[in-house]
Amino acid sequence: MYRTEAKKDIQQGIQAGPFDANWESLKGYTIPPWYEDAKFGIFIHWGVYAVPGFGNEWYPRNMYLQDSPEFKHHLATYGSQKQSGYKDLIAQFSADKFDPDAWANLFRQAGAQFVVPVAEHHDGFALYDCSFSEWNAVKMGPKRDIIGELAEAVRKQWLVFGLSSHRAEHWWFFNGGMAFDSDVQDPRFIGLYGPAQPETLPPNEEFLDDWLARTCELVDKYQPQIVWFDWWIEQPAFSPYLQQFAAYYYNRAAQWQRGVAVNYKHQAFPEEAAVYDIERGQLSTIRRRFWQTDTSLSKNSWGYVKNQEYKTVEAVIGDLVDIVSKNGALLLNIGPRPDGTIPDAEEKMLLEIGRWLRVNGEAIYGTRPWTIFGEGPTHIENGSFTDTHRTSFTNQDIRFTVRGEVLYAIILAWPDNGRVTIKSLANDNNIFGKQIGKVALLGQQEEVQWKHDAGGLTVEMPSQKPCEHAFVLKISAQN
Repeated sequence: MYRTEAKKDIQQGIQAGPFDANWESLKGYTIPPWYEDAKFGIFIHWGVYAVPGFGNEWYPRNMYLQDSPEFKHHLATYGSQKQSGYKDLIAQFSADKFDPDAWANLFRQAGAQFVVPVAEHHDGFALYDCSFSEWNAVKMGPKRDIIGELAEAVRKQWLVFGLSSHRAEHWWFFNGGMAFDSDVQDPRFIGLYGPAQPETLPPNEEFLDDWLARTCELVDKYQPQIVWFDWWIEQPAFSPYLQQFAAYYYNRAAQWQRGVAVNYKHQAFPEEAAVYDIERGQLSTIRRRFWQTDTSLSKNSWGYVKNQEYKTVEAVIGDLVDIVSKNGALLLNIGPRPDGTIPDAEEKMLLEIGRWLRVNGEAIYGTRPWTIFGEGPTHIENGSFTDTHRTSFTNQDIRFTVRGEVLYAIILAWPDNGRVTIKSLANDNNIFGKQIGKVALLGQQEEVQWKHDAGGLTVEMPSQKPCEHAFVLKISAQN
């Protein structure tokens, strides 16, 4: 009954305009300026899958795939999947130390401008007050509206709040449990384990209607300014539902008078209708339409696991700079523990990124790409799941951003001999049609020595580094 009422409300929201539920209308969408200016956000994968802390956030699927490491781990640790299934881990997802204000304060100190927690992952357990399922964090486990509390805390810190839905994959996520005697087959738990259908079978109307109702409820209850979708929405069956959702969301945003964005992967949306997102990867050159990378501080999992393998802060900052130089934003993930604490290593990394941004943020926030993204030998592979493929950036790797009539040249490693030459600025290549008038090093009060000739712009760097990691030259044209 409630879903029928929701369907009626959604149609009324679509009819309210200004957008209609078709791609032609949705191509009139405009990316909000705040998003293009923000550049850096925090993603949060937190859920029941943090309880075992084993493998990765796909533990709930893999624990039902016979002979997988997760299957064996679950059997040895918790007992059989019939007597002690994924549902039985919910009680241990306590969130008893979850402090949303402390989280939001950390994200602000990290220099993030927007925050995107996972509202529901593939596992079917909602971290919000969901009207369509009893299997949610308000009624079980933490018995708190995680998403609602985070939304309030994030906005108190003057950050933009978004959220993600991975509900689409729930259609098939637990289908391994249909292959042997497990609790997935018990009709009492179908609200959590869901259809558990083959991946090759397209979702049916009932599932798609439920998906749309849940996703629109997230919009109405929390007014997110980003709604991030995972990859499976590109299935053809979702297309009319995506058009309905986008029209509903954009029309609601018009009523709120707020700029919003939908994130999509692959070809799920026309590029004019939303913001393109690349998972754990980048682009090899500038994309004229704004885009985003989502990746994690860790290499091996999005959610909390006990044996996390982390990237270096230097690598993360290098990627942030490279992405921004190509007209993108970085959505950087953390994975809190089941009690709601953020691992010390992740907190330390975020604070270190924040220290770098306090010195160099003017070369990141509010900037736009220059005519070229940069120069240097390090190759960036195009596409998804390439974020650990590149070698370390060198002191010959330079990336450019612009703000007004200022060009920022970001040197991605400290020069060995104290001198850097930017070949892209050879004297027949002026900036903004003018000669260079001034060069400064961010974080350094003393003037730097420089010369501009046929070989490029050569700058003598000071003896002391102004910060760790990447180093920013602020280049201004002559008046």
